[in-house]
Amino acid sequence: MKYKLGIDASRNRSGGAKAHIIGILKDIECLPEEMEEVHIWSYDELLNMLPNYPWLIKHSPKSLKRSLIHQLMWQYKCLPKEAKEAKIDIMLNTDAGTISRFLPAITMSRDMLSYEPGEMQRFGLSFQRLRLLALKYVQNYSLKNSTAAIFLTKYAAEVIQKSSGNIANYKVIPHGVSENFRINTSLWKNDERIAKPIRCIYVSNVALYKHQWNVVKAIANLRNEGYNLIIDFVGGGEGKAQDLFLETVAKVDPKREFVSQYEFVSHKDLPIYLANSDIFIFASSCENMPNTLIEGMCTGIPIICSSRGPMPEVLQNGGLYFDPENSMTITNTLKKMIDNELERMEFAKKSKDLSKQYSWNRCGKETFNYVTEVYNNLKK
Repeated sequence: MKYKLGIDASRNRSGGAKAHIIGILKDIECLPEEMEEVHIWSYDELLNMLPNYPWLIKHSPKSLKRSLIHQLMWQYKCLPKEAKEAKIDIMLNTDAGTISRFLPAITMSRDMLSYEPGEMQRFGLSFQRLRLLALKYVQNYSLKNSTAAIFLTKYAAEVIQKSSGNIANYKVIPHGVSENFRINTSLWKNDERIAKPIRCIYVSNVALYKHQWNVVKAIANLRNEGYNLIIDFVGGGEGKAQDLFLETVAKVDPKREFVSQYEFVSHKDLPIYLANSDIFIFASSCENMPNTLIEGMCTGIPIICSSRGPMPEVLQNGGLYFDPENSMTITNTLKKMIDNELERMEFAKKSKDLSKQYSWNRCGKETFNYVTEVYNNLKK
C-alpha cells in the first residue's frame, strides 16, 4: 500500500535550509515505489523555487507570512490538523527546532551552536545565548520524541546525542552541493606568483565562531615575511564579531591593501569568486555540516581548514589543518601550503575527488529511501 509523505519546510529561511529542499526535490528522478505523494508546507518564496511535479502538493498557509510567533503557533496547532486532513502517513521535519507534535515523524538536525562545547559561552550573558539554550531543549525534545532522526555528519550525531540522550533510530545523510561549483580551475605554480599576488578566499558570514580576525592576522604575518598575499572575505557581518574583524583590519591593514570584504554575493555568483582564488581558507570552530567547505572542495583549489568539529570528517586528507583560535597555527599552515608545490597540487586533487560524494541526487535518494524504510518498519 502506498503512503503520503509530508514535509514541514516552514522554517527553512537560511540559504542552506532552502538549498536542501530545492536540491532534494529538483534532483529526484522518481519517487520510491511505495510513495504516492509528497505534501510540502512552506512560504511562497520557497515553494515558487520548487518544481511542479504532479506528485508534489504545495501548501502555503497565510500564517507563514506573519511574525515568528504566528509561524510557531501555526506549526504547533494547525500543522498536525492540516497533515491529518491531507492524510499524511509520515512527516519529515526539516528542522529540529520544530514544535509540531505530528507523529510518525522523522526530524532532521541542523544546529550545532547549541551543542558544541564552549561555543555558547562566546555570547556571554546575552539574549542570543538564552535563545541558543532554549533552542537546545526544544531540539532535544523533538529529536528524542520523533520516530527517527537524520543527522548531517557522524560528528553531529555523536555530539548531539551526548545532550539529547541515545536516539535509537537515526541515519547520517550528508547534504549535497550545487553542480555550479564543479568548475575547472588551473593549479598555480610558485614561480607564477612572484609578481602576481596569491589570492586567498574565506566564504562565510562574520561570526564569533568563524574567527575571521585570526585569518587576517595570519595573512598579515606572512606578508611581513615577504609573501605576496591578499584575501577576500565573502559574507557580511554585524555586532561584536564584525567589530572585532574591522578592528583587526584597521590595525594590520589600515589602507586596505590586502583585505577585502564583500558583504553579499549571490549563491549563483559565488563560483566566480572561487574560480579566481588560489587558496581556500575555512576557519570555523562550529558546524553541523560545512557546506561552504564542500563548495570549496568542488572547485579543486587548495584548502587549509579548521581542525574542529566535522571538518576532518568531510575534508579528510584533502587539505591541511589548523587551530582556528590560534593565528600562528593558521600562519604556519598557510605557509606550508604555499611552500610545498607538489603537495599542494595533491591536496587539491584529493579534495575535489572527495567532493564527488556530495550530490543532491544522492541526498534525495537516501532521504526518501530512509523515510520509506522507517514507514515500512512501522507497518510490520
